[in-house]
Amino acid sequence: MSKKEFEPQPWLFPCPTVLIGTVCDGKPNIATYAWSGVGGGEPPVVTVAVRHQRHTLKGIYQNRAFSVNVPTEDFLVETDYCGTVSGRDTDKIKDCGFTVFYGTLKTTPLIEECPVNLECEVMHILDVGLHALVVGKVISTRVTGFCLTDGMPDISKIRPIIYSRGKPPRYNGIGKVIGEPFVTGKDMKKQPKK
Repeated sequence: MSKKEFEPQPWLFPCPTVLIGTVCDGKPNIATYAWSGVGGGEPPVVTVAVRHQRHTLKGIYQNRAFSVNVPTEDFLVETDYCGTVSGRDTDKIKDCGFTVFYGTLKTTPLIEECPVNLECEVMHILDVGLHALVVGKVISTRVTGFCLTDGMPDISKIRPIIYSRGKPPRYNGIGKVIGEPFVTGKDMKKQPKK
């Protein structure tokens, strides 16, 4: 099989597209990020890579907290917009018509229109070159009721936006179900020798 070698790249697929909420100088702000992910399970931890000069990072440093809001495909236009302008220059929440609410923390704006909302306290901010890797402990998780199946989040109902690098970069929706975790590969397990 032929492979093309590239310069080192952080290419993991897919990349979830999220709206990070902060309070900067007392004002709620949101920004779009695709470089985010799960950092650990116990305690529950998420990460987001933020360029050092971003307005979002200023709010994270000011409050040592942030929110992660998972937008649905219905808000693709607004989500893309929030990644193209700075909260220094405009009120993106107002521009998008989003409804902000606060949960446990009063410095993590949560977006009502997003079906999944995580409130996070900063555990670490690591300088990783061009970006600061923000590690946040999830202290509260909320999921809109119609996005649950048997009481648990259902990705087919959440319909998250997936960012895909490449030429051209693009957004994708989720695809078909292809297997069940911890079940699909069980037949490959070797039987113990007697």
